[in-house]
Amino acid sequence: MRHQDKTDPQPTWKRGAVTLTFDTERIWGYLDRGGEARFEQRFPDAAAAGDRLLDALCARGLSATWSVVGALSLSECDGGGDARLAGLPPAWIRHVRAGDEHTAPLWYARRFIERIRDAGVAQEIGLHGGLTHLCWSDPETPPSTARRELEEGIRALEEISVTPTSFTFPRNFEAHHHLLREYGIRCYRGLGPSPEETLRRTTAGSAVRWLYELGRATPPAVLPAEKIPGLWNVPSSMFLYRMSESRGRLAPLAGRVARVRQGIREAARHKRLFHLWLHPENLAESARAFPVFEAILDEIAAARAAGDIDVLTMTGAAERSAAERLSPARMSPVPAFSR
Repeated sequence: MRHQDKTDPQPTWKRGAVTLTFDTERIWGYLDRGGEARFEQRFPDAAAAGDRLLDALCARGLSATWSVVGALSLSECDGGGDARLAGLPPAWIRHVRAGDEHTAPLWYARRFIERIRDAGVAQEIGLHGGLTHLCWSDPETPPSTARRELEEGIRALEEISVTPTSFTFPRNFEAHHHLLREYGIRCYRGLGPSPEETLRRTTAGSAVRWLYELGRATPPAVLPAEKIPGLWNVPSSMFLYRMSESRGRLAPLAGRVARVRQGIREAARHKRLFHLWLHPENLAESARAFPVFEAILDEIAAARAAGDIDVLTMTGAAERSAAERLSPARMSPVPAFSR
């Protein structure tokens, strides 16, 4: 399964690029999807996966964007009654556990976020949702609530001297873009053009994702586009299909590497962007997951060493397009999937 060989759109970058984005949330992304026991059963030793991922990037000299739920960087928290959570929907925060990184390591991880900040190979720390991973598109999240969530998330990162300029929406549901620009965010990750993303978590979406994995579909090469003045959408090319034992039986893990390889080549050929994202805890789903992702990182490092692509953070990708002031007519995605 690959793109049709249609006329190539006019290249807009001098060279293609790869962006890696990691939605770093631990249990904050699962407040409405079960408790700690369920999370740990699904993602055993998720904390170690984050450290191992950072080590793997640095060993290959690769930068990435770590989109962090702000509360992970707190030194401690009083749980749902903490003043920093005031004004957020009670149903959302009632399960928040009090503690610190020693007593509640699924909830708080300041030293790990600082380790990302201080890594020998520069990494970008962005913001994922705000303080708590509250879904911005929820009816209980009007602009005033989203503002509170965003302010406190930024404040939490600023406590460790990080000022985020990139953002990812929880569950990829976009809303309140004007707030991002107001608070100094310069770019966010939007949905890519592929049906495996636009169909979201639906039965049809699951079927398409499985078919694309089985058929090793080539992910699209994309370009950042200016959503509103000063705020750039850096769309996704591909979410890494889960690597649990059951998903590995449904779609062979080697296909993950093959699709990434094809995505890199597509970005190099069209002089556009291959934007891959995942959650670090996805690499804790099975013993085979991390070696597969290391093979993916090796593909990226080899393509960069060959001069085929650059490796950019989300903000770096937005800055490249902003510097060239790309016109809307040149923002269209590379042609759609087909056999």
